[in-house]
Amino acid sequence: MNYFRYLLYPFALLYGLAVFIRHWLFDVGIIPSKGYPIPVIGVGNITVGGTGKTPMVEYLIRLLSDKYKIATLSRGYGRKSKGYFVADQYSGSKEIGDEPLMYFQKFKNKVTVAVDENRREGIENLMQDNTDLEVVILDDSFQHRYVKPGINILLTDYYNLYPNDHLLPVGRLRDLKRAAAKADIIIVTKTDKVMSPILSRGIERMIKPLPHQQLFFSYLKYGKPQPAHGLELPEIKKDFPSVVVLFTGIANPWPLQDYLISKCRELINLDFPDHHEFKKRDVDAIIKTFEEQFTRNKILLTTEKDMMRLLKSPYFSRFKNFPLYYIPIEVRMHKPGNVLFDNKILDYVRENKRVR
Repeated sequence: MNYFRYLLYPFALLYGLAVFIRHWLFDVGIIPSKGYPIPVIGVGNITVGGTGKTPMVEYLIRLLSDKYKIATLSRGYGRKSKGYFVADQYSGSKEIGDEPLMYFQKFKNKVTVAVDENRREGIENLMQDNTDLEVVILDDSFQHRYVKPGINILLTDYYNLYPNDHLLPVGRLRDLKRAAAKADIIIVTKTDKVMSPILSRGIERMIKPLPHQQLFFSYLKYGKPQPAHGLELPEIKKDFPSVVVLFTGIANPWPLQDYLISKCRELINLDFPDHHEFKKRDVDAIIKTFEEQFTRNKILLTTEKDMMRLLKSPYFSRFKNFPLYYIPIEVRMHKPGNVLFDNKILDYVRENKRVR
């Protein structure tokens, strides 16, 4: 495997050169970055795969939505539609993508959810359509330099910190490590719930945040499994069933799997690609695996994001006689950084409120 990686280094160098030239064009102003007279918060990463962008955006929604009129703007990865689209009650993942659909379903009365592959046009349309709009949260925006956020939040996975990674296709970096200098805030995500000061200091020495940057640490808090919408199932209170059949279509299911291993006697994993659209054969395979477990004390479990896709699937009805649950997650910031982080975001929004 290591020998094969050596063969890929020339391709990584070519990829890195292309990325470097693109950054240079922005840095010298040949391609301009545009700012806006409204607080814009960017959330992103410089790696492929899951670093926890979705729960981080949800954290910001919870932090800001009771105080300000906010909107989220995403590219809408995996959708079939094009251009600017605002989520409504008829929207599905094919129209707006998985993550925006989840934002709308969870926060429909608190946030305007929009998608547009052209972030500039998306922001301008949001500002035009919502004259009382006060904050825009850009989802997965770190590489989209056409827009200049007021605050840039860079996420890096505790299990795959970007300083230790390599450019595609050798590693998982989709941007240069030096691009991290654009971040105002760096968050190490998916850490353990209990984190020692020695470990956090070691990570800080590895990342080496610049003087203008603040480093924070977060972890995922898993909620109680919830019955799939429309299914009347018993509540799972404290003790998990002895057997859990977990199926996921997310980039990095390991933290969830690690959590569940401590909660049940046996965990059976069915991993699908990120943003996977479940077909009939997939649903049949999931049900078959569940039926092969020789115990009555068992459930089917998936992520909240996957559940959003399943609900719009023509094959969701095949689960009606099965104990199908999803598990919600939320981001928690480690203390004392939680207060510092919240105050930094709130101060930025308050000091840069839109002038009408």
